[in-house]
Amino acid sequence: MVREFGRPDPDELLARLKAEEEPAKGRLRVYLGAAPGVGKTFAMLQEAHRRKERGTDVVIGFVETHGRPHTAEQIGDLEIVPPREVPYKGVIVHEIDTDAVIARHPRVALVDELAHTNVAGSRHEKRYEDVQDLLDAGITVISTVNIQHLESLNDVVKQITGIGVRETVPDWVLDQAEQIELIDMAPEALIQRMRHGNIYPPEQARRALENFFTGGNLTALRDLALRATAKGVEERLSHYMRGRDDHAAPLAVTDRILVAVDHQLLGKMLIRRGWRLAAGLKADLLVVHVEPEHGARATLTVEDERNLRANLQLADELGAQVVRLRGRVAEELVQYALSNKVTQIVIGKPTRGRWSEFFQGSVTHDILRNAHGIDVLVASEHSSELRRERD
Repeated sequence: MVREFGRPDPDELLARLKAEEEPAKGRLRVYLGAAPGVGKTFAMLQEAHRRKERGTDVVIGFVETHGRPHTAEQIGDLEIVPPREVPYKGVIVHEIDTDAVIARHPRVALVDELAHTNVAGSRHEKRYEDVQDLLDAGITVISTVNIQHLESLNDVVKQITGIGVRETVPDWVLDQAEQIELIDMAPEALIQRMRHGNIYPPEQARRALENFFTGGNLTALRDLALRATAKGVEERLSHYMRGRDDHAAPLAVTDRILVAVDHQLLGKMLIRRGWRLAAGLKADLLVVHVEPEHGARATLTVEDERNLRANLQLADELGAQVVRLRGRVAEELVQYALSNKVTQIVIGKPTRGRWSEFFQGSVTHDILRNAHGIDVLVASEHSSELRRERD
């Protein structure tokens, strides 16, 4: 397309005008906790006061104090947009008045309990949908959520606590957050807060301490919350490093172990060793099989196929993420490891002779040569564990 010198491009001008007409999308900040009572709402209100002191126009869209006096005191002189009053089964239920907040159009709005389910008859089923409306209107939102409400962890939380969580928020909602701040508290301190009546009334507190608020449950939930926060830090760090150097190796805050297996009996030993590494580091475990190119899979015997299935079944039973790839074995393994922030690769020692490796190459040596920034553990086939496997 030829443009006359000095005249603006019509498409650029139209895009500029459209951008000026549409409000910039608001930003989302989330205070994340392992359980109720760690102080998320308290921290959110403190942040609101700090911003107000700096001259920011901030309002309360919706805050739930749960009758906790110290939390209620933190509201202080913050402006509150009155909530909607909705009659429901003979009682009045309060919900955020999204339209009123948008009409008031502050710079920042506080909206508590992101995973909350709105009362029947509301415009949206979930509160995070109201938050999306505020963000689309150009309003920055500060919110709160507990780790057990994250949709991807629903089954894990039920397995840990024995309690199903009905109110969940999709992972993509937190993924769009500009900042997720962990509000942390040791399980022992949280249990003491519960016993002292600082979280729930006495009868409700007693039931919670007998069921959800046990030391084991709170420790496990705290671990999930720490991992989720570390994952966000890791992603931002990786993005930063990619911005500095396209060839930089991926940096990981948490370890990820990749075990490379094929049909060899050595595979089970490698998987178990990888599992022990992952358990000790509290790391993710990936078990990857690469089907060689050029139809090499067709040369496998029936016994080879059975061994491969047994190896991958063991990986699945141990809770590993099983991945199947196809192509040049070393190239696919290294590319997958780099793309998925793997920190350690576990592989078997070459089984072919030196002359065979000289003419045909070695997968192990290729991985060692190209897995920049990733630790590689080469396990010997002569280990006692492998001998037991063969016996």
